[in-house]
Amino acid sequence: MVPSADASFFSFADERWLPQLPSPDRALRDPDGLLAAGGALDTPTLLAAYARGIFPWYSQGQPILWWSPDPRAVFYPGRFHVSRSLARTLRRGEFELSLDRDFVGVMRACGPERRGESSSWITPPMLQAYTRLHVEGHAHSIECWRAGELVGGVYGVAIGRVFFGESMFSRATDASKVALATLCRALCDWGYELFDCQMASAHLSSLGAQSLSRPRFCEMLDALIPAPPLATAWLALAENPTR
Repeated sequence: MVPSADASFFSFADERWLPQLPSPDRALRDPDGLLAAGGALDTPTLLAAYARGIFPWYSQGQPILWWSPDPRAVFYPGRFHVSRSLARTLRRGEFELSLDRDFVGVMRACGPERRGESSSWITPPMLQAYTRLHVEGHAHSIECWRAGELVGGVYGVAIGRVFFGESMFSRATDASKVALATLCRALCDWGYELFDCQMASAHLSSLGAQSLSRPRFCEMLDALIPAPPLATAWLALAENPTR
C-alpha cells in the first residue's frame, strides 16, 4: 500500500497541469518524496515527469500520486555487480532471454500475483498507460524464459541516455538478476549512463546500486535526457539478447 499523504503536497484539480509540474525540490520529507496528486497518466505527462525525476506511484482508490525521493537509488550500467554465483548462472545459459516479447506479461507479473497480494500499485490505469508507452517505443521489458514459461523480467522507460527502471519479478532463482545484468550490459554498450532504481533497498545495493542526492540526480537528467539514444539499440537487443 502506498503511504498516505498529508495536506501539504500539491494537488491538481484537472489534467491541464502538465506545464505546471512542481519542482522536485518541493517534495515532502515524510513520506519521502511525495510531490503532487492528480493529473493524468497520458504519454506527454509521463515523459515530462520522468525527465524531471518524478514518477507515479499510488494504490487503487487513491488519486495519482507523484514522487521524487531523496536520495535516489541508481545503477551506473557499467558497474553492475555480478557475483560469482550469478556469473555461473550467466555462463550456464539457464534462461532464454528476450526483449519486448511480453511487456504486458512482465508488468502483470510485477503486480499482485508476485506475492499473492490483494492490491498493487500496478493498477489497471497504470497497466494501460505503460502499455501505451511500450507501443509508442518508450517503455521496454527484458524477459527470462524457461521451457517456454516466463520466469523473470524487468521493465521500465527509456528516455535519452537514461533507463528508468520500474519493477522486476522472479519465479526462478536468479531470473530477475540475469535480466538486470543483461540489460545493464546492453545499456553500457549503447552509451546509457544512468539506470534509475527509484527507491533504495538492500537487494539493489548488493547488485551495485548507489545513492544520489536529488539535486545531483536531476542535474544528471538535465544532461542525459536531451542526448539522442541510439535508434537501433533496442531492436539490436531484441534480435540478439545474449550477445
